[in-house]
Amino acid sequence: MASSDSDPTLGNAALDPTMRRPLIGLPTYYGRGQFGVWDRDAAFLPSVYVTAVTRAGGRVVLLPPEDPWTLNEVAELDGIILTGGDDVDPALYDARAHPRTQVPNVRRDSFETTLYRHARTAKVPVFAICRGAQIVNTVHGGSLYQHLPEVDGYGAHEAEKKDDFAEVAVRTVPDTAVSGLLGTGATVRCHHHQAIDCLGDGLIVSARSADGCIEALETPDGSMLAVQWHPEETLDDLRLFAGLVNAAARSARTPTSTTPETTPAQMTTEAHR
Repeated sequence: MASSDSDPTLGNAALDPTMRRPLIGLPTYYGRGQFGVWDRDAAFLPSVYVTAVTRAGGRVVLLPPEDPWTLNEVAELDGIILTGGDDVDPALYDARAHPRTQVPNVRRDSFETTLYRHARTAKVPVFAICRGAQIVNTVHGGSLYQHLPEVDGYGAHEAEKKDDFAEVAVRTVPDTAVSGLLGTGATVRCHHHQAIDCLGDGLIVSARSADGCIEALETPDGSMLAVQWHPEETLDDLRLFAGLVNAAARSARTPTSTTPETTPAQMTTEAHR
């Protein structure tokens, strides 16, 4: 897929004002917020996610973790980004909680696992980030390391300073959709104390850090890409977001069926270029 000569991070959807911009769903989470004189429960998502999708040529709809969307409702979206956040419930991969694992947000876990399953059936392209990558792996039957500092051979994947990121060098696997977007590697911003242990069924590794930690995974057809790092924190490089927006634009122009027998849509490397 061609990109702008002036800004190679932007997809086609950002270039033609007559085009219908793809509609990208981003899950949010509930928390306590203060604004004006008010102190209330609110639905949250860091604004950098919205900015990244918008700059890449998409439109955003925020999805609070209420009643799960139906299959037909998910099919109305052109793409989905599973966003970062708290630890995934170890019960999703039949494990007991490590002392350093956060108290699970069962409502959000349920909402996002259902959202992802429906997206796969409805052929909606998915891009998963950090916690989102872990949700994907558990849905596919995989498991997680619950606390990397206690796993032999692994280095730091989160900064010592609160609200900061560790810089980690990753190498991509050749002939994957991620390598088609990023080339042979990149230095990325990470903040995760958990990581992929056993890889889920139907997934392939598409990037690792120097210590061997899985930092990106995808489906063989490239219709789902997942990274353990936070690409929304580097808004000067929107290649991964542009890849999702362009794949969503292609998917939106292709009639789909939402029957359970359908197979995932193709989001190939070419769709990301």
